[in-house]
Amino acid sequence: MLKMNPLLAVSIATAISLAAGNAQARTEIQNKGSDTLVNVAQAFAEEYAKVNPEVAIAVSGGGSGTGIAAMINGTVDIANSSRKMKDKEIKQAQERGHNPIEHIVGYDALAIYVNKANPANSMTIADLAKIYGRDGGATKWQDLGIQVPGCDSGEIVVVSRQNNSGTYAYFQEHVLGEKGKFRLGTLDMHGSKDVVDLVEKTPCAIGYSGLAYATDHVKTVCMAMEPGKPCVMPSEDAALDGSYPIARPLFMYTNGEPQGEIKKYMDWIMSDAGQCLVAKEGYAPVRKIACK
Repeated sequence: MLKMNPLLAVSIATAISLAAGNAQARTEIQNKGSDTLVNVAQAFAEEYAKVNPEVAIAVSGGGSGTGIAAMINGTVDIANSSRKMKDKEIKQAQERGHNPIEHIVGYDALAIYVNKANPANSMTIADLAKIYGRDGGATKWQDLGIQVPGCDSGEIVVVSRQNNSGTYAYFQEHVLGEKGKFRLGTLDMHGSKDVVDLVEKTPCAIGYSGLAYATDHVKTVCMAMEPGKPCVMPSEDAALDGSYPIARPLFMYTNGEPQGEIKKYMDWIMSDAGQCLVAKEGYAPVRKIACK
């Protein structure tokens, strides 16, 4: 039977002990929710790993509703949402012993996308309500005075999001009204990118999604609150100053005021380094900053 050198045995045992200690010391923060925010949340996590390697940020999407449900049930440290939590959701969380605290981490211009072949350059909120609203009245592009090359039927292909999406909820409230309902027969996409991809391939289509998902293969439309009012293109500046009619804040919710490693992470997100990542991902930071 071979005997191990006592000094080597001690060295191996020490290395194993240190490795176990390091594994136990590493903190994991669970971050879940908004599909709009998932790319920037992943960028936060990857960059923060360089700042503090002892903290791992586990990011997943699934929609604002998914993140909010996890916050209500206490199964997540940070919930991402592209809409405010409702009073009833906050109450549900509190009844389970959790206290959601709101943090605005950036702003987004909710862009309206049409196919590159579509000649429309501008719309009003009322136009969107006619297209998306139940009994809104616009089922063909001709109803809005628009003729789209390649859209032989003239039928508007209405692309939306699934109802667990914060983007869906925000659009419903701010375009269709508090009691407004979406028209029947919309194509409800799971993710923001899916909306843009479908509009790119479909001449008859219109969709809405975060500005960060804009590509050269689709067209964004200038939006006016009502006829005769200024028409504003979606942009980071227009989202930050509120001049774009359907600009919105982007939220992260923590369970109570953040403490420990979660506080350090949230502080870093709100720092210039974190906010420059917000800008890099196509959203507006919470303040004017100079980024490299």
